[in-house]
Amino acid sequence: MTATFLNYINVIPPIERIYSRLGYAKGRTNLDRQSKEKIDRYIEQALQIIDLKASISRLPLLNIENNVVNLVSGISFQSKDLSVLFSGSDEVLFMGVTAGVEIAKTITEYSNGENVTVAVVYDALASEMTDAALDWVGKFFSNSLSRESKCLTKRRFSAGYGDFALKNQKTIFEVLEMEKLGISITEEFILIPEKTVTALAGIQIINEKEDSSE
Repeated sequence: MTATFLNYINVIPPIERIYSRLGYAKGRTNLDRQSKEKIDRYIEQALQIIDLKASISRLPLLNIENNVVNLVSGISFQSKDLSVLFSGSDEVLFMGVTAGVEIAKTITEYSNGENVTVAVVYDALASEMTDAALDWVGKFFSNSLSRESKCLTKRRFSAGYGDFALKNQKTIFEVLEMEKLGISITEEFILIPEKTVTALAGIQIINEKEDSSE
């Protein structure tokens, strides 16, 4: 049960999603040129300090019984949602991504200072970049899985969503050895620094009949 670390994640900034998070919907919200230039400048500044890193781990799935997902490693997750998602899977992929300590520290500093606008833009960028990085990790891993005639489930699941209790974050944190990325976890199972996310996805054998029909 050893984690693999990815220290270079090539993510193109999802500008539309960043602006949408800021409340500017393309084609529906007017934004004057001066304000846009200011936001774009803040985005460029934030991109200089964001430090995307990831950790992944692949564990065999033993069985699913009574809405409990049992892994060969002795780890068990009580969740009907996960049980449904992982039906048909023979392994589980653990994924964790962080935007880094520096961006979180800078957001806090600006939030406590006079220029809250900068903090809001930095926060939006860090959130969207982290989500995009998680997508990137999934696609990166999927490329290697294709050589084994396997694929990831189309959906992934994070602790704290549906009936997958937040307390499971501690197990995910340990499997991914996230302390090696400079991440810590609180007694309330919150990951520090902010802009750190984890998720699980199932690994399945590609159904040749379904694959050929797509």
